Amino acid sequence: QVQLVESGGGLVQAGGSLRLSCAASGRTFSTYPMAWSLGWFHQAPGKEREFVAAINWSGGSTDYADSVKGRFTISRDNAKNTVYLQMNSLKPEDTAVYYCVAGSTITTIKRGTYDYWGQGTQVTVSS
Repeated sequence: QVQLVESGGGLVQAGGSLRLSCAASGRTFSTYPMAWSLGWFHQAPGKEREFVAAINWSGGSTDYADSVKGRFTISRDNAKNTVYLQMNSLKPEDTAVYYCVAGSTITTIKRGTYDYWGQGTQVTVSS
């Protein structure tokens, strides 16, 4: 099993910044951490869950949704089994619940095929 616990959400004004964190744990993850790419999705009220960003094990490969390119940065600290999402220049349309996910590759995560997900953290951007 892989457990994912997000933190760092909150209320921020438009143009502000937040950093989300996701700590990964569990026997499956700890046994072979190199097998897991990590990523973020978000889901706004009344909308489907959408891909935000993903990163591979080494951190050498990343992918982003067009809507967040240049504003969000995904990174990971494998010593801490943690993935981060630095969100800058936030817009009201970024308001959503943000979910951390774990999957086999960045590509499969982007396609919505992931194996584990966290409970989500709320991000609210006021105008």
